[in-house]
Order: sequence, then C-alpha cells, then structure tokens
Amino acid sequence: MNSLIHAAKSWCSEVVAGWSRFWFTPSDPHTLALLRILAGAMLLYTHLVWAKDLIAFLGPNSWIPRAASIELHQGTYAWSHLWFFDAPGLLWAQHIVVLIVMAMLMVGLFSRVTSVLACLFTISYCHRLEGALFGLDQVNAMLAMYLMIGPCGAVYSVDRWIAKRKAGGELPRPRATTSCNLAIRLIQVHMCVIYLFGGISKMRGEMWWDGTAVWYAISNLEYQSIDMTWLVRYPWLIASLTHITVFWETFYCFLVWPRATRPIVLAIAVAVHGGIALFLGMITFGTAMIIGNMAFLSPGFVEHAVDRVLTSRIPAKASEATSAQVRRRKHSS
Repeated sequence: MNSLIHAAKSWCSEVVAGWSRFWFTPSDPHTLALLRILAGAMLLYTHLVWAKDLIAFLGPNSWIPRAASIELHQGTYAWSHLWFFDAPGLLWAQHIVVLIVMAMLMVGLFSRVTSVLACLFTISYCHRLEGALFGLDQVNAMLAMYLMIGPCGAVYSVDRWIAKRKAGGELPRPRATTSCNLAIRLIQVHMCVIYLFGGISKMRGEMWWDGTAVWYAISNLEYQSIDMTWLVRYPWLIASLTHITVFWETFYCFLVWPRATRPIVLAIAVAVHGGIALFLGMITFGTAMIIGNMAFLSPGFVEHAVDRVLTSRIPAKASEATSAQVRRRKHSS
C-alpha cells in the first residue's frame, strides 16, 4: 500500500513539474517578435480595408446600425468605444489613430504600449461590427490578445534599434522571459483548440466521411479563384485530400507537440491554408492561420533563419558598394 501511495505521489509530482516547465520555462523572444511583425501587418491591412468605406461600416447610416450593435451585446461583457459616436469626423480621427497604432506594433515602436492598444482596438472593432466579421477577424483578435502578454518588441523592432543607439551600438542578447513563453504557449494551445473543434465539426458532416467535401469546396463558384474542377477526373485524389484534411485537423492537437511529427503537421498546415488562400480566394484568412502556426517554430530556428537572411543580404550590399567605389576610381582616373 505504501509503495502504491509513493508511486501516486511521484506521478503527481512529475505532472506538476511538467505543467510548470510547459508554461513557465523562460523563452527567447524571437518567435514572438516574428509573430508581432506578421500579425501586426495583418492587423494594419485589415483596418485599412475598413477605411475603404469607413462611414458605410460605422457611420450614422451604417449597414449595421450602432443601436443594433449595442442591442446584440446586451447581457454580455462586450464593450466598444465605437458605440459612443458615429459622426464621420470623429470616426476618421480615431481610425487614423488606430492605423498608426497598428503600424507602430508592426515595426515594434513602443511595443509594450502599442500591443495593448492594438488588442483593445481590435476587440472594440469586432464588437461594433458584429455581423460583418469572418474567421480572419477572430484570428486577428486572438493573436493581438496574446502578443500583449510577452515582450514582443524585444528583437526585430524599432525599440531594439533605439536601445542599441542609446547604448552606443552594442546590446547584450535579449534575455529569455517567462512572459514570452506564456504568450507563445497560449497561442499554441489556442490553435490546438481551433483545430480540434474544427475537426469535430467536420466529422459531423457526411461529405467528410464519403470523401466529397474537397470537391464541393473547389467547385463552388462563389469561392473559386482558380479553376480546380479538373480534379473531378481523379476522384481518388479528392477523397484522399478530404480524409487527410479531416484527420490532420482533428488530431493536430496531439501530433503537433512531438518533434518527430511537428514538421509534417506544420507542412500540412501550410498546404491546407495555402490552398485555401490560392484556390478559394480566402487569402487573408489562410495567411492569418499560417501566421498562427508559426508559434510552433522554436526561437532558435527563427533566429537562425533571420540571421541567414540578413547575412546573405549584407555581403551582397557590401559587394555592390565595393563595385561602385571601383567604378568611381576608374572614372576619376
């Protein structure tokens, strides 16, 4: 009996230690910074799209009236600063501020402040525009919410550049932090939840069981951006793509964690969402989901990849400068 109690205690201790390591092990900020750049760019683009017809979306005679938006959220904790005014001048003034904040987040300027403001503005717009939202807006809000938790501007940012200028050109390596790991883990877990419920939802439909779901997607003229109907000649391929997709989505939350299967799962994610972007016209949604999947890239991998890109460009620029100097010397002589 004592041995059984001891084994149970040991198991519980290991579970608690594993839980603590998962959430609270300090992590380098490189992956979070990459997500800040990409998600910030998507937030800026999304709000630029609202600006194409801002008054029609938010004005006094908008498609979704302000009073209707407020009524839709009665009895909830939702809130939007856009419920308090709809004058065109005020709408444009605040929207310009929002665009500036999104741009500052993307480049990493005052990122600890702009990340919080970007999250608040994103959620506020979502609450005001209930009924005109898509999956892209939900993914945007999710990423914005978690970016404000960690030091997303610690690297690859204007904040880092300013700090380097003040320090005389040299800065120590950015330190690993618990908040950075927590932000990344929350994005990873959230992505797993999205895919799990998406897979369960698909399994409730007959088309995902009989292998025709992909065909109905690519043959739908409403979403078709590239004609892929020639695949009808290969029903076995359509059925395979259908079953692979629903299997991958359902078991994503189990297969993305082991190092052996993670590259395969992420490669399928790029293929699935890239296909959605190219063939079904949902470019922004597909891109946003690929950005979310990048949370599973290790900080070391991101740092190495960015360093390789930068070092490959610097020698090229240096050689161009040297060639220009040689040409100037020949010309002067």
